[in-house]
Amino acid sequence: MDKLPKIALPAIFVFIVLVIMFSKSTVTIGSGEAGVLYKTFGDGVVTDEPPLGEGFHIVAPWNKVFVYEVRQQEVLEKMNVLSSNGLDIKLEASAWFEPIRNDLGKLHQEKGEDYIQRVLLPTIRSAARSVVGRYTPEQLYSSKRDAIQQEIFDETKKIVEGEYIQLNEILVRDVTLPPTIKEAIERKLRQEQESLEYEFRLVTARKEAEKVTIEAQGKADANKILSASLTDKILQDKGIDATLKLSESPNTKVIVVGGGDSGLPLILGNN
Repeated sequence: MDKLPKIALPAIFVFIVLVIMFSKSTVTIGSGEAGVLYKTFGDGVVTDEPPLGEGFHIVAPWNKVFVYEVRQQEVLEKMNVLSSNGLDIKLEASAWFEPIRNDLGKLHQEKGEDYIQRVLLPTIRSAARSVVGRYTPEQLYSSKRDAIQQEIFDETKKIVEGEYIQLNEILVRDVTLPPTIKEAIERKLRQEQESLEYEFRLVTARKEAEKVTIEAQGKADANKILSASLTDKILQDKGIDATLKLSESPNTKVIVVGGGDSGLPLILGNN
């Protein structure tokens, strides 16, 4: 009985040490994550092997695992930039990105866990200032928004491609101009719209006038041709045809053929 505590205490101590070592030797990688292995007694960060994938892993207790999210992520950046004429513009943009899985070890070794603040955000800010500086406030406010977005994406992607980051999209969320500049641009756009509407009404009225003129000219030409084709003989034949048709009517009482200066039949009828 006296020996039992002496045996039990070392056993308990060994058990506790084994539990601690086992807990230090296991790591669980969650969904959408990957782990970078760091070998303390080796060459440090493992860069020549793929990162640890999702699931349960056993590693030596003296090694470390750094877990990274490898799904698409979004980062929002608000910044002040200058237009081509030196006006202060507030730009809000977001980036969709993800670390390149197979280069995760190099990303950790060269950039660290805060690679977003060290690499991605400074690159977005630099690209945005470079691109916006080529345009006037009016272009930023209206017609060039999509072009600016694409140019910022192209310039940012060109830089981060060599930094083990995959850039998927840049979205310009908002462009805020100084109030006086915004009001001036909106006033100018309204005036341009009113001018376009006025020009449209003028063109429509001009076309309508041309249409009426053409129709009137066509009728005048038709009447002229018809008058030229009506000879006395044709008029007399037309009068005779009309007289014969009228004589067939049951309401006609008296028919007088002849008379009149034109030589056409004169018809008197009673109902």
